[in-house]
Amino acid sequence: MQWSRRLASGLIACGVRPGSHVAVLLGNFAEFVAVKLAIARVGATAVPVNFLLRRTELHYILEQSDSVALITMSALRDLDYLEELDSIVPGWEIRAGGEALPKLRHIFVYPTTPLGRPGVRTLNDLADLATLESDAELLRREAAGQPHDCCDVIYTSGTTGRSKGVMLTHDMVLRTAYGSAYTRAFEDGRRILFALPMYHVFGYIECLVACAFTGGAIVPRVIFDAQQMLDAAERHRANEIVCVPTMTLKLLEIARTRGFDSSHLVAFFNSGGVNPSAIWTQIRELFAPREILTAYGMSETTASTTCTLPEDPDERLLTTNGRLKPAGIAGDPALGGVLAIYKSVDPETREDLSPGEPGELLARGPAVTQGYYNKPEETRAAFTADGWLHTGDVGIIAEDGYLTLLGRIKESYRCGGEMVIPLEIEDLVNQHPGVAQALVVGVPDPKMGEVGCLCVVPTATGRPDAQELINLCAQRLARFKVPRHVIFIAVQDIPTTATGRPQKFKLAELARQRLAGTVSLLSSS
Repeated sequence: MQWSRRLASGLIACGVRPGSHVAVLLGNFAEFVAVKLAIARVGATAVPVNFLLRRTELHYILEQSDSVALITMSALRDLDYLEELDSIVPGWEIRAGGEALPKLRHIFVYPTTPLGRPGVRTLNDLADLATLESDAELLRREAAGQPHDCCDVIYTSGTTGRSKGVMLTHDMVLRTAYGSAYTRAFEDGRRILFALPMYHVFGYIECLVACAFTGGAIVPRVIFDAQQMLDAAERHRANEIVCVPTMTLKLLEIARTRGFDSSHLVAFFNSGGVNPSAIWTQIRELFAPREILTAYGMSETTASTTCTLPEDPDERLLTTNGRLKPAGIAGDPALGGVLAIYKSVDPETREDLSPGEPGELLARGPAVTQGYYNKPEETRAAFTADGWLHTGDVGIIAEDGYLTLLGRIKESYRCGGEMVIPLEIEDLVNQHPGVAQALVVGVPDPKMGEVGCLCVVPTATGRPDAQELINLCAQRLARFKVPRHVIFIAVQDIPTTATGRPQKFKLAELARQRLAGTVSLLSSS
């Protein structure tokens, strides 16, 4: 791609060296793809930035990542990134990072809005920096690239606290993307529609990189709008739609009244969050894909490492997150041709558990990161002495190799010494006709240590009775699992990551504030 080569030559001309970090704050524009390829061509490392971040968070990533250059859009929706830069490094147009970010020497802007200020260097200006000398150096850099060079530092989405930069290599990215294409059985030229941000591994690896292995194309949406997404699927005859559950539920709502031409649709890939049990039947009825898929993975494992197979029965969608992904020639022969293997351990004793027992999931394999950038203590804490990654997830690995995700270790809580996994409660309450979404968090209790707080988004038909929900749990669950409190919230009040996952630690804080305020407490005792 000549566009990316011109940008790459421009990066070389302004002093970006192999191993340098280049931050990228762009939406799902074509420019994102060109910039990512350019950074890889020069042997540098891309630092994709969540475009929802504000000044304090943006400053943290630019500083912590040691980025020497930033390529940013000017604005998206109601966020003005140039104003954010003004607050972080006043005068950045002239002196880039200045004293606040001394390693940040270059800032280039993709103008999504009129710039209206002098001194700003644009993405076109970066390409115009290319010279014959930088072109020649680019050829040398491209030939010298190594598979185990770090190509990305991708910051975790922050479901449990401050984000960390996960280091990925070219080998990890290509192996995992190939494994996705292989497992999902791509036909030639697969076209993938998605609104997942490409700064995250889901949109980046499962969509952008994976489709390249069969000469396919991506249909990225800059903003998620359900109506426009369905229009785009029909207009571009997308073969696959990739979503997280919050997006899927909105698409289903619109398709129910709008209708949908599914003649071109091969697959619907829905993953990355908690799914109401009825979602799979609704996907089949309203979108009529030949294949429905779900998976499990994280930034630390490059992308998904388990996936249901196209030929799996629907029962697998209802009860599992798939099995270890076969990766063909990209798999590790020593691991049976997969990219990562898992085991479960007791969260307290760290002893290995038998198949079928719930415990913390540990992973190892060529898809697993070697650690977090410039965070040695966090990296040491993330791995066992013999090299297994603590995923922080609770799950079950069955005898047949299928994995079922139950939640996060930090989402679980202990009530009277007994471990409670919220997903079991959420699945039960989500079956109530008056509940659109149910989430459970642990809150402090003077007698029990922690008790459950059920956070409920009611359906449009009206708010269910709180005591009725507690009674439902009491009839079906062990006493220590029954939530002590119920609060009602709007869906927009649920703090989420960019990929739609609820941030339980923030929701727990919201629940504590609500319970300490005017909301009456409902007791299950």
